[in-house]
Amino acid sequence: MSHEYAISVNDVGKTFRSRDGQHNTVLRGMDFRVRPGEFVSIVGQSGSGKTTLLKTISGLQDPTEGEILVKGRPIKEGLEDIAMVFQSPVLLPWRNNLDNVLLPLEFRGTRDRAAEDYARELLEMVGLGDRATRYSYELSGGMQQRVAICRALVSRPELLLMDEPFGALDAMTRDSMNFEIQRIWRNTGCSVLFVTHSIPEAVWLADRVVVVGGKPGRIVADVGVDLPRPRGKEHRFSPDFSEYATEIESHIGVTTGIS
Repeated sequence: MSHEYAISVNDVGKTFRSRDGQHNTVLRGMDFRVRPGEFVSIVGQSGSGKTTLLKTISGLQDPTEGEILVKGRPIKEGLEDIAMVFQSPVLLPWRNNLDNVLLPLEFRGTRDRAAEDYARELLEMVGLGDRATRYSYELSGGMQQRVAICRALVSRPELLLMDEPFGALDAMTRDSMNFEIQRIWRNTGCSVLFVTHSIPEAVWLADRVVVVGGKPGRIVADVGVDLPRPRGKEHRFSPDFSEYATEIESHIGVTTGIS
């Protein structure tokens, strides 16, 4: 039943109307579920609708077709259970890191001493406990993204949406952040939908990899990843890892032929 799932995407489509009246269908027939505590990666070519899908699930835009349920409830009733991390940290430079983390709770009017203590715990968890009163311009790109992740987690969401959160980082920092997000996910127990262009990153992080393809975008594959947890660097060189990556790569760019 739908209430067994953290999120249910039921035959969702999204069409935009341009200024000249033309209709552009970006998504069609998107249908999948995410269980509580599950980590699901989404991969696909640029323009396949991955970010549109994530924005629709987040409630930033409404689906044109179908429905999205959060624990069996309409998306508009479950927005407080969802948080999103974008490719850019989007931190306010005039607020220190602690105040940036607490910003969502200020919007809700729920910032209090307990919330501040939890925000400090989150910063401590990502190795930034001693930088709570520093400002974003004093941090590296990877550190700024850690603050953004703490900001998303401070409201204790049950579903964390991540739109290529490490895409702008250098290779070494990105590798470090992969370990960081795995640890954070295991500590918090939230469900994660993680959009990435990197097939190895998708496989290494996820319980399942959903492949989006075609125009309009639709699901062309849903691949379960049965690798041990927690995952170390050695798993990236295992035969099973290579098989998963090869299988997913074979689906990239595939269309279903449905118009």
